[in-house]
Parts: sequence; C-alpha cells; structure tokens
Amino acid sequence: MKKWPKSLKRLLRVLVGLVLSVLLLMVVFNRLTKVHPPLMGEEWAFSGDKEVLGPEAFRYGDSWLQKNAYGIWELYVAGAPFEMGYKNGLLTDSLNALQEQYFVEGIREMIPSDAYLNKLKYFLAWYNRKLDSYIPLDLQQEIYGVSRFASDSFDFIGAGYERMLNYHAAHDIGHALQNMNLVACTAFAVQDEASEDGSLLVGRNMDFSMGDDFASNKLVTFFAPETGHAFASISWAGMIGVISGMNSEGLVVTLNAANSGIPLAARKPVSILAREVLQHAGTIAEAYALIEEAEVFVAESFLVVSARDRKAVVIEKSIDETALYESGTNQLVLTNHFQSEALKDNALNLEGMADESSTYRMERVKELLGKKAQHSPASFAAVLRDQKGVQGLNLGWGNEKAVNQLIAHHSVIFQPEALKMWVAANPYALGAYVCYDLGDLFSDPGGYFQRSPEKLEVMAEDPFLGSADFKRFQTYKAQTRDFQRRLRQGEAGLLTEDQLQRYSRLNPENYHSWFVLGELWRARGNHAKARACYLRALEKEVARRSERERIEARLAAMDDETK
Repeated sequence: MKKWPKSLKRLLRVLVGLVLSVLLLMVVFNRLTKVHPPLMGEEWAFSGDKEVLGPEAFRYGDSWLQKNAYGIWELYVAGAPFEMGYKNGLLTDSLNALQEQYFVEGIREMIPSDAYLNKLKYFLAWYNRKLDSYIPLDLQQEIYGVSRFASDSFDFIGAGYERMLNYHAAHDIGHALQNMNLVACTAFAVQDEASEDGSLLVGRNMDFSMGDDFASNKLVTFFAPETGHAFASISWAGMIGVISGMNSEGLVVTLNAANSGIPLAARKPVSILAREVLQHAGTIAEAYALIEEAEVFVAESFLVVSARDRKAVVIEKSIDETALYESGTNQLVLTNHFQSEALKDNALNLEGMADESSTYRMERVKELLGKKAQHSPASFAAVLRDQKGVQGLNLGWGNEKAVNQLIAHHSVIFQPEALKMWVAANPYALGAYVCYDLGDLFSDPGGYFQRSPEKLEVMAEDPFLGSADFKRFQTYKAQTRDFQRRLRQGEAGLLTEDQLQRYSRLNPENYHSWFVLGELWRARGNHAKARACYLRALEKEVARRSERERIEARLAAMDDETK
C-alpha cells in the first residue's frame, strides 16, 4: 500500500486542526451568546384566545387593545410582570409582527449587503451577550411574556425572546454605532408665569427614524403593574421600555440622545432605565437615584418633570458620570447635547455641538417660546410643528435643523399636574393631538375601551397636512429614497434629465435635494452639473457641519480630478 507523503500528512493534520478549532469556537461562541429566558412558574395560568370585538378592538380579561378614531393604537395591560407581557403579546401579536417586519426592512434599506448584515448579526450577538444581566428580572419576565407571541418569520435573526430583548437596545445601538443620526429629538418645558394656568407644560418630538411604515402604527400603552406606579408610554408594539411617558404621580420622562462613546459590551438600555423610573419614581430625587446607579452604554439626557416637585430638570448621563441640569428660569429646552457644568465640556459633547443641528434647534425653540408671554397645549403644538429655521428662515421640508423634521415617530404634550397628555396622530407631529386623562383612565380603564369618538378631546391637525405642499413633500421623500437606491445600485444613468429637473423643483430650499442631485450628476459623469448642484446645496442651510464638509470634499475631489 502506497504511503502518503509526510508533507501531505502534515497538511491534513493542519486542516483537521483548523476545522476542529472553528467548530470549537462556534460551540464556545454559541454558549457565550446564548440568551436563556427567565425561569417562570406561572405560565400555566394563562391560556385561551383574545376576544375579537371588531376589526380593530380586542380584549383579554381585564386588558384590551383598540385603534381610536384618529388611527392611534391604545393598549391597556395590568397584572404581574409575566402576566402583563403575556397579555401584551397576545393582544398585539399581529402588530408586533408588522413592526418587526418594518424594522428589519429599515435595517436592510440602510445596510443592503446580506454579507454585512450577517456579520452584524454575529457582532450584535457578541456585543449583547450580557444584556439580560442588566435588565431587572421582572422586566425580563415581562419581555418573555411578549416574546411568547413573537413571529417565527424572523427566527433567522434569533429566537423570539432573544430578539425582543435585543430590540430594547435598538435606540442605544442606533446612536452608539455613531453616529448613524437615527435619533435627533427636541423637548421643552415651561411653568409659572410662562404657562397660561401657571402649571407645568412639556412638549416633545421623538425623532427616531426607521421609516414612515415603522411609525405608522404608533402605540400608546397604559401599564398597571402589580407593584409601583401605573404609567403611560408612547412607542410601538413589542416595546415595554419607555421612550416618552408619564406616570400616575405626574412624573414625566423623555429620552434625548447625546454624542456617545462605544463600550466593549452592552449594558442597561436607556429605555429600560426610563421604564424603571416611571414605574418606581415619583420625584426628581427618586428618578436621579435610579439613573445615577445604572450602568448604561450610551450617553443620554433624561428630561424629568415632576408634578410633586413642580419642577423640570435634565438628568444627564454619560457612560461614566451623572449630572443634574436646571435652567434656573421658568423654561427649559433640551435637544441633543449636554448643558450641565459637569458634562458640557466633555470632548464628545463639544464635537456634537459643533456639528450644529442640536444647538440650532435649541436656538429656534427658545426663539419660538419667546414669542408668547404665556403658553398653552395649543401653542406648544405650534412649536412642535414648526418647520422654519432661526428668524423664520425657509429650510425646505425635512431639514434636521427644524423642530419638526417630518420624521418624528411621535409627538406628545404633557400637563403633569393635571395628569393629561396629548399624542399626535400620524404622520409626524401633523395629525390631531388626542388627549388622554391618566387619572380617569387608570381609575376606570374599562370606560376608555371602545369609547365613542365624540368623547375624545382633540386639537386639530396641522393645515399643512391637507395642503398641496404636503403632497409635494411626500413625492420628494419617495423620489429621494428611490434615487438613493439607484445610486447604491449604479443605476443613476437610467434616470432621464427630465426626471432630475422635476425632482429639483419639489423641495428646492432643502440643501439635501441639491446634494442628491449632485451625487446623481457626478455618477453620470457630468461634473459641471454636479458642481453646480453641490454649490447650490452650500447656499442653503445645511443640517450638519459634517454634511457641509462632505459636500466640500466632493467639490475638492472634482477639482483634483480636473488638474
């Protein structure tokens, strides 16, 4: 029998060793990243189907889900942690599947490469490997209850519980993998002589953009937990964390992202921390203690407004430090940078401020608040809907420097001492603001279920919503998305000059229109027209300094090419 050469044997041993090493690494990776659901003892206690009481009205025991006359979904859940999660998941199962579909589609649009997405999946699995250890057991149990009804269409991403857990860190990862600019929010508050009735008044646009489809089914959830305070939260199906909300003590919490460093592994998601604050804090001191103690993995500003304290503050949280900011006046404005003495000179914060969008929006809000001596929910709605720049400058539609960037997932106004909040119907901050009285709701939750539209207290929709200009904006937005896709796929040459001309007339005051046109002409090899479009973009109010530098870099590159 012929013997194998020694060199071939050595090569075979090396290959076998490599295969075994890879298999061992895969086993270790899977073991280290495996997320186990919390141990439960009462799963057996819940069974049966939800009652279908109409095309958009469902009930399970004392909990219910309905869509109101203005298109806002409303969910009420009560009980122990797993019980609330189970009821939530059962009632919102189809909504949750739809949100997950929109979320995945949004990620695919931002990252069209399947190979890169696959790498990202494993990166996030490793990055979030200890995520559950930072989430309190009761909230793990609640998330597990929701996950029992997770769609199996997305099992290629992970098991239901693992996915639901990781989605609660989406807000954090979105601005930690910096800076993807998914989050650019605005909030403000007034009180005393700056308010018509002297009470606290809070306004907030939550500009977390995963696309219009993702925002189309906004959900107002009313939680009545077994322990702690009852509270309301505005977010989406499957989300038990808090982005914006108010509890039965009149404590308001909203999240505003700040420039952040990136730690080596996930810690407590800020939405989970905000949820803990609403459920367990009734004062600013109690909120501060919870926020200070937490280990988070992104920098965040928590707007905390307390009816008990009759005060609005910002609790600023970097990865390593917590600080309290008070304006010292009867108004407070918050965008996306720190303002406290302790954190305002942080290098990352200064970098974020220098990028202009956050500081510009803050200046505009202060300007708008200064135009009225006293404010009401109606005047706050006008501020939240404002699309102009400083001194009324026309920014075009959809500019990030505007208070209303026409991307908001939700817009909400709180009146903490009255336990009232107004939530804007779709789209953005343009739909009618629907009022919720939390005192009435939590004392008689059944009375809110299937109530007639005549019983709703509302502020009218923005007239812009029914205008020809809004239709032009919708066309502009759709065409921009299509043109950017064509750029990615190398199809700019398939567009006609007439199509580009018509696009240039849709939103001519927005710098981004001209930047997209510049990119298209450049891809088509017409540098003269590309240059003209880039220069036109620079004449407009560019949203960020980094965007301006990108446009200037395009011009410089074309100069180098012609030398």
